Amino acid sequence: MVAGARKWATPEAVREKVHRRWVDGTLLRGFARGETLTPLEIPLGGPRTSELGERFGEVQEWMAALEAGSRDGSRYTLRYTAVGGRKFGRNQIPTHAVVTRFDQAWALLGVRTQVVSFEQMLAAAPDTPVRDWLLARPVAALDHAQEWPQILAAYSWLEDARGTGRYLRQIDAPGVDTKVVESHRTVLAGLLGVSRNATSFLHDLGLRTKPEYVRFRMAGSVAPMSVTELSVRPEELDGLGMSFTTAVIVENEITYLTLPVPDDGVLIWGKGFDVARLGRWDALRVADVHYWGDLDTHGFAILHRLRTHLPRVRSFLMDLETLNTHPQRWGQESSPTSATLDQLTAAEAAVYDDLVSDRFAERVRLEQERIDWAWVLDRLPYRTGGT
Repeated sequence: MVAGARKWATPEAVREKVHRRWVDGTLLRGFARGETLTPLEIPLGGPRTSELGERFGEVQEWMAALEAGSRDGSRYTLRYTAVGGRKFGRNQIPTHAVVTRFDQAWALLGVRTQVVSFEQMLAAAPDTPVRDWLLARPVAALDHAQEWPQILAAYSWLEDARGTGRYLRQIDAPGVDTKVVESHRTVLAGLLGVSRNATSFLHDLGLRTKPEYVRFRMAGSVAPMSVTELSVRPEELDGLGMSFTTAVIVENEITYLTLPVPDDGVLIWGKGFDVARLGRWDALRVADVHYWGDLDTHGFAILHRLRTHLPRVRSFLMDLETLNTHPQRWGQESSPTSATLDQLTAAEAAVYDDLVSDRFAERVRLEQERIDWAWVLDRLPYRTGGT
C-alpha cells in the first residue's frame, strides 16, 4: 500500500460494523420480534478515480477479498458504481456492503448457534415479564442459556411463593435448591422485579429472612433471669419486661465483650447499620443511651441512623481529642461516605466534616479497638462497678 494512502474497508471491517448491532441487542431483538431487518449499509471507502491507475493491483486484490467475504451473497451483498474515464476505462467498483436479511447477519457474525439458543429460551419463557426481560437484554441473556431451565423453575416457584412468608430453604422446584437461587439472584431479581440485595430480595418477595437478634450483656440488677448475656429477637425484647436506666451500644464485638457493663444497665452489640432494629425496644426510649462507634465517616452515619430511632442517644469517644491523641493508630477507610447527616450534634458534625474533607490525612479511620484502653476507661460516660 502506498504510504499515507486512504484505507479501504475489508470484510473484517464490515463484520465489525454489523457486530456492533449484535452487541447492543438490536439484531437479536428485532429478529425475535419478527421484524423485517432494516438494511445495514456499510460504506467501503473504495478507491478514487485517480487511484485506479497507480494502485490497480491493490484495487483488484481488495475487490477479490470483498467478493470472497460475501460468500456469494450469503453474508452480504455488494453495491457497485462505475468509476473511471477515458484514460483507464469504466470499472465497476464496490461502494457499500449491504446486509438485508437476518440470516446474512448470522452467517457473517457466526452466531447461528446463539440465535437458536435464544429462540429456545424465548419459547420456554412462561409469561410476558420473562419475555420482556429477555428482549430487553438478549445478548446478555445468552450467558444464562445453559442454566435457563433451572432459572425458569426457580422463577416460577418464587413467583408463586410471593407473600407466603416461607423460607427459601423450602424451595422444591425441579432441579433447584437454595444455591441455585443464590448464584442466579441477579437474574431472578430482574425477572421478578425485586432488589438484587440478598436480604431485600427475600423481603421484597414476602419471604422469610434469617431472624435478627439483639445481643446484650446486663447488670444483675436488671437481668430477667440468672444470666449475664442474652441474644433475643427484636420483637421479643419487650416481652422480657426489663427496665434499666442506662444503655451502652458499641460496634466492635471484642469491645462489646470487654467493656464493663453499666450499673443498672445493659451493654449492646450494635453490629453496624443493624442498629435500626434497636428502635423496637421500648425500654431504650426512656433510658440514657450512649453510643460508641468507629471514628470514621461510616461510624457517624451509623450514629445518624440510630438517632432517627432513638433521638436522645449520646455519643462518646467519637470526638476530636480522641482522634488527635491516636494518630499513630489511624488507618484508612476503604469507601468513605459524604452523605448529609442531619442528626449529628454540632461537635459531631465538625469531626465528620474533618473526616470527609480529609483535613488531617486521606480517608482517616480510627477503629474502636485501636484506641488506648486506659484512655477508654477514663472516659466512660456511665457508672460501672459502683464508681
